[in-house]
Amino acid sequence: MNSRRLTLLGRTAVVACVPYLALKLLWVLGIDVGVVDASRFSRTTWVVGNAFTLLLDAVAAVVAHTLTRPAGRRAPAWLLAFPLWMATGLLVPLLMGLLGGSLTGLLTGARNPLSAGDFLAPWVFGVVYGGFLVEAGTLLGAFAVYAHQRWGGLLRRPLRALPRTGTRTMQRIFLLPAAVLLAALGTVRILWGTGSTLGAPTAGVPARNVLTAAADWAQGSCSVAGAAGLVLLVLPGLLPRLRFRTPLALAWAGSAAAFACGGCLWLVQTVTGGLSPGATVVPGGLPELVGALELCTGLVVLCAGAFTLGELTAAACPVPASRRDRPAPPTVHTREDSTFCASRRAVRECATPDDR
Repeated sequence: MNSRRLTLLGRTAVVACVPYLALKLLWVLGIDVGVVDASRFSRTTWVVGNAFTLLLDAVAAVVAHTLTRPAGRRAPAWLLAFPLWMATGLLVPLLMGLLGGSLTGLLTGARNPLSAGDFLAPWVFGVVYGGFLVEAGTLLGAFAVYAHQRWGGLLRRPLRALPRTGTRTMQRIFLLPAAVLLAALGTVRILWGTGSTLGAPTAGVPARNVLTAAADWAQGSCSVAGAAGLVLLVLPGLLPRLRFRTPLALAWAGSAAAFACGGCLWLVQTVTGGLSPGATVVPGGLPELVGALELCTGLVVLCAGAFTLGELTAAACPVPASRRDRPAPPTVHTREDSTFCASRRAVRECATPDDR
């Protein structure tokens, strides 16, 4: 049943990517369908930006397809987890902000920039964000099913039953400060979302609208939730009966949102601004500091989290004694064979009883 659900979700996610990929490909080829004002960006910037986002969504489609294939169970975990972590960080805040901002605009009568039609035709936003909505639900849903098939035994454990690894103290040294930073950065984002101009340059205040405010609120909420998840993971005694998957999901989504929507966006804007003709200095201020800290915090959580999850998986799924003590046949493996065998062994040993 789970395999059929995974296949349905994964294939639906691939189909949901098609309209966005087609639209981006047309724009890259110079067919500006749905574009009202193409003069806002130079041709080079327009083509490069669309080619990059085309590549990102193509990777999402490939990952969604891989999740549905038997080879996906044998793939190295990082090969799927990293792009899905990035997809979570991009899609979840974007859709939270889009739905929240649109609903706020309907209730308050505030102007929704998506319906203005001064840059892109309104139907373009319907195609793009409608596809994102379906893609987010199906892609992340497929990954949830996949993760429970591959690591279900670990994810369903209560926090008190997690293996006691030898680096618990080192995890706290890195992840507790990261949690404090995530909470602080998220609080600043929430304040901006509620209308505060804390640290914002005066020139940027009039450009804010109902969608940018909702985006800040959504990203800030994800960061605060991620900080709570990190604290529960490194201090499992706070809620010992809580299942491991709940704080892990919070930490996963919160750190990904800070890194992808906050840090990476800041990095792209800084590099683009610094390379623009006539630019003399990279702009400063609290928004730029927040973006830089989000990038660094996301990297810390990514590295420490990958190490910690690998250690927990190894401790929770040890090699059985009969298999450990059995001498291995004298065969010669290449580096590629070793990677494949290690990945396949991890899948076999960590599979839940229903999947064996």
